Amino acid sequence: MTDHETVLLDEAVAALITDAEGCYVDGTFGRGGHSRKILTQLDKNGRLLGVDKDPQAIVEGKQLEQEDERFSIVQGSFADVDSYVKLHCDGGRKLNGVLLDLGVSSPQLDQAERGFSFMRDGLLDMRMNPGVGQSAAEWLAVASESEIARVLKDYGEERYAKRLANAVVSEREEKPINTTLHLAELLKEAHPAWEKGKHPATKSFQAIRIFINNELGDLNDFLDRILDVLEVGGRLVVISFHSLEDRIVKRFIKKHVRGDQFPMGVPVTVDQLNRRLKDISKAVKASSAEVDKNVRSRSAVMRVAEKIA
Repeated sequence: MTDHETVLLDEAVAALITDAEGCYVDGTFGRGGHSRKILTQLDKNGRLLGVDKDPQAIVEGKQLEQEDERFSIVQGSFADVDSYVKLHCDGGRKLNGVLLDLGVSSPQLDQAERGFSFMRDGLLDMRMNPGVGQSAAEWLAVASESEIARVLKDYGEERYAKRLANAVVSEREEKPINTTLHLAELLKEAHPAWEKGKHPATKSFQAIRIFINNELGDLNDFLDRILDVLEVGGRLVVISFHSLEDRIVKRFIKKHVRGDQFPMGVPVTVDQLNRRLKDISKAVKASSAEVDKNVRSRSAVMRVAEKIA
């Protein structure tokens, strides 16, 4: 097992568990840090399902299955949460809580062969599940310049997306871009404005990874379905690591806390607003002590909501 510091471990589990006999989902199992903590808070009737795309995470999850009969693991996307609940929760009951710890995990970044890191040379893959879909190298080999620019701008908020996309297309005409350091050096040379303390390829690597794994699409699909499978009183806990994810979650919670919108002057009662969520807390961030121990936690933002109807 690769060493991995679980972000906001105690805070996330404390926010998630409302019923020790409940049925829960850890939608981003990773290396099981949150799941193992959750299991300590459940009694013998509690149930926990882990979900992950990454085959290495599934191996770790299978081991936990052998250790604890209250736990089970499934390979796939948390976007399909509604289908998992039918199989996992006894008697067709709904979920008492779902936890998502979004983004890439430390083990994925640390393994050069996974292709996520611009600091380690490896094949340019970036897939959470290497057995499904196009790798980053395959996509960059065929995508149009305008599509590459759109991805870098939309998913990486890269100011110089067009310039970097042009550099990629020009380079691939000379030789294939198959490794992480090849792409990182190319982006570094093409980027006109380096930020202090940040590699010039940071935003582009983030953008390509999000696109290749449909990360924002999965998150939107998950949010579209979660209220139908969450029990009244059940909790939604989401840890995000960049503004795009957090913005989606924040807007979703705000929308369902506010309820339906009516034209000005239309008389409506509170119960007609169809409010479905209660905001449990303001955005939670890692403590200075946690950041000192695990620098990855610096950008983490946790939001918690409870279903009320």
